[in-house]
Amino acid sequence: MCAALGDSTRWDILSRLGDGAKSASALARVLPVSRQAIGKHLEVLREVGLVESEQRGREVVYIAVGARLGALARELDRIGRSWEARLQRIKELAERPDPDRPPRT
Repeated sequence: MCAALGDSTRWDILSRLGDGAKSASALARVLPVSRQAIGKHLEVLREVGLVESEQRGREVVYIAVGARLGALARELDRIGRSWEARLQRIKELAERPDPDRPPRT
């Protein structure tokens, strides 16, 4: 899933789909890539379960999968908190006085 999100266009697509279902053509009108490129990006996102497609009349629209995105957001938040705790511990260790070093005068 992280590889699928390693492209800024895919982030843009997910952001736009967060506002509601859209066709590949509608996305291509507002993003600086071709309709064909949008289709390829949507397929990658669909394969990892971040978007679903739905036939609406003659048009296929794409919908962001909120539950999957929510799970991803929670996991990224957990990882972020873990790193914050590690960095805080490193900071505390770095700022701790060294008992073997003579005091500065």
